[in-house]
Amino acid sequence: MPRIKQKITPCLWFDTQAEEAARFYTSIFENSRITRISRYGKAGREVHGKEAGAVMTAEFEIEGQTFVALNGGPHFHFNEAVSFQVMCETQDEIDRFWNRLSQNGEEGRCGWLKDKYGVSWQVVPSALPRMMTDADGAKSERAMNALLKMKKFDLQALERAYTGQ
Repeated sequence: MPRIKQKITPCLWFDTQAEEAARFYTSIFENSRITRISRYGKAGREVHGKEAGAVMTAEFEIEGQTFVALNGGPHFHFNEAVSFQVMCETQDEIDRFWNRLSQNGEEGRCGWLKDKYGVSWQVVPSALPRMMTDADGAKSERAMNALLKMKKFDLQALERAYTGQ
């Protein structure tokens, strides 16, 4: 019997762009790959409406996390209720992920963006959780006030606010 590799796998519902999206995401993250493409057959056409041979799912991995992109039709759309956090160690990393993921998408506030498919992402400095939970509440407040004014995070500005400089 096959062993389950991952207990919970995010499934992203697209109209027809599942393979394109999987290629987009795997082009952004270094440790990533497309692992499988499945196609619709003749069975169930009256339900799914897809031509035999059309891509049904594109399975891919990012940093060891498996995702499935499904071509399910135009019935459902992404919104901000679910997002993916990308934790970044440096400003260069923040800039790289922000620029790539927001390309042809929408920039939001406080590190949030929507990619060109409407999927929400948070590009976050890995230092932020430490700043937000510091025992010195004044440090956390200063960091929060600074981040509320940002779209893409500016790590140096956050550190300066956090330390009171």
